[in-house]
Amino acid sequence: MKAPDFDYLRPSSLDAALAMLAEHDGEAMPLAGGQSLMPMMNFRVAAPEALIDLADLTELRGITVDAGTVRIGAMTRYAELMSDATVQAHIPLIGMALPHIAHDAVRNRGTIGGSLALADPAAEMPALMLALDASIEVTGPDATRMIKADDFFLGMFETALDGELITAIHVPVATPAQRFGFHELTQRHGDYALAGVAIAQTDDSYRAAFFGVADRATRVPELEAALKRQDDMKVVLTYLDQIDFTDDLKANHTTRQRLAGVALTRTLKGMTA
Repeated sequence: MKAPDFDYLRPSSLDAALAMLAEHDGEAMPLAGGQSLMPMMNFRVAAPEALIDLADLTELRGITVDAGTVRIGAMTRYAELMSDATVQAHIPLIGMALPHIAHDAVRNRGTIGGSLALADPAAEMPALMLALDASIEVTGPDATRMIKADDFFLGMFETALDGELITAIHVPVATPAQRFGFHELTQRHGDYALAGVAIAQTDDSYRAAFFGVADRATRVPELEAALKRQDDMKVVLTYLDQIDFTDDLKANHTTRQRLAGVALTRTLKGMTA
């Protein structure tokens, strides 16, 4: 299939992009790497009147460190994250997960901001942001604001964006008191996960974000509290009942819950500093 007709817009500044977004009043979509949006348009799952290509927006690029936080521009590609010394040194959890995200061709084009804006429940990046307690910097016509990852993902392909663009992601620099783990289960390498989890442990506290199992990347505070108490693993796994596991052609909710438990167990065994 082919995408329906659309207008192609290529602004040269963030202000121009925001003006275009406002002018089309919800009928335009930003184009980042296009690795998810273009296939969706070809299958007519998405049919925007206009695409706003963000490729020329230098404001959305760059990786910097300041005051204990790594700031990653929204248009940073996965391949750039993989090769960036700052990311590898200060956000090891992202380094663990990147080789599992699709394939080289996708990583060469796909962007961190595009993944977060799409909010695919099976994607790795939203879960990583939850585990890392990241904040998403978004800019609208009138202001820039910060949204905690915990408040950003509202449902399947649904976010807290309101006529805004993601401009950057802010991630706390890893400390010596932290350990990290990541594991996902797929039918083939590079496929979307049937179940996965990303974990950040600080001293005896945990942030564990599951993906591929529900309508969004999700944490279970009671499960995290059980890990902190060092409860028996059988007890910890009972808290997975609090996730509303999804059914689809690849796996039903019972299978997904079992796989989530396997992913959690393997992740905890493989935690590294």
